[in-house]
Amino acid sequence: MNEKRNKVLSFPSPVPSKADYQRVKSAYTIREIKQLFGLSERTIRRWTEQGIVRASSAPQSAELTYGFHALTQFRRVRDLRSQGQTMRQVEAELQGQLSLFRAEEAQITRLLTPFEEALILHEQGDAKAAEYYLEAINEGDNVAEAYCNLALINLELGDASKALDQLTLSLKHDPRHVEAHYNLANLYYDHGDFPLARLHYEAAVQIEPAFSLVYFNLALVYHRAGDVVAASAALARYRELAPDDKDIEALDELVRARLDPSSRPNGPSR
Repeated sequence: MNEKRNKVLSFPSPVPSKADYQRVKSAYTIREIKQLFGLSERTIRRWTEQGIVRASSAPQSAELTYGFHALTQFRRVRDLRSQGQTMRQVEAELQGQLSLFRAEEAQITRLLTPFEEALILHEQGDAKAAEYYLEAINEGDNVAEAYCNLALINLELGDASKALDQLTLSLKHDPRHVEAHYNLANLYYDHGDFPLARLHYEAAVQIEPAFSLVYFNLALVYHRAGDVVAASAALARYRELAPDDKDIEALDELVRARLDPSSRPNGPSR
């Protein structure tokens, strides 16, 4: 979230926000793919080199990026893993789909869809993005994603009520849309509805257990609710997924202070 919508708890020091809203984008870095899907960089790069997943940048590039169509493949990986398939089985299925995708691409000269146009305009800060998202919705083109991103545009315009409706519609079209659950949780948190924030954060981690940012936010929600055990567990999971994040320490201190008030710098609160 930006500074106007900051999930910061003041004691013992400001906890840096991990809860920025997540829109569907036209390009993702390896770091973002790791963060969203819990895949190792080695696996992502190997799949790219083998042509299983196509990068937007050159496969040999140090800074690989992936487009929206690659994102749909990573989502397929998530679904297969949630069905109990091993990574070996997942990879075999992706390999089997590869020849089919290549055959289709050879026959089709693709133009950008309204949704793809909207993604580009959104990233350029063009107000016309909203029009293209609406067109995409009307044409049935990535409806859940379009509603999700349209909600964020309305949030930026200060219309939280409309954003809430659109995130709800996103989930109506795709109940497993992780970004919509995450954004809806952030929205509820920003408006002080911590039980509903918790509900949607927990839904997000049920769908994608390796989505690291959710655990940081869950720790904040659990802390707000006074559930120190759950806050500690969420923080531990975040530490596993993001071991190099120095911001963990501020939240860790907050949780420890709840467990032991005497550990506060000024002693226990009166």
